[in-house]
Amino acid sequence: MGLAVGFILGGAVSKVVTALVTDIINPLLGIVLGATKGLTSAYFQVGPAKVMYGDFLSVLIDFMVIATVVYFGVRGLGLDKLDKKK
Repeated sequence: MGLAVGFILGGAVSKVVTALVTDIINPLLGIVLGATKGLTSAYFQVGPAKVMYGDFLSVLIDFMVIATVVYFGVRGLGLDKLDKKK
């Protein structure tokens, strides 16, 4: 039961968090890091190659926010105690 609720909660929250990271967090971090098109376009040059670290950071931030929301959602709803024996 807890797994099903967590799966549904994670799927619903995923779209909201992706929009938050893409539309708000990435542009702000892009400004701080000096990338004009946002965080996903941030890179550094090593010889002829471009190391595109911005997209990786974007996905990592997205994952961390989703994991945090799901963790506190499960704990807040008390779903972590459903499967434990009394």
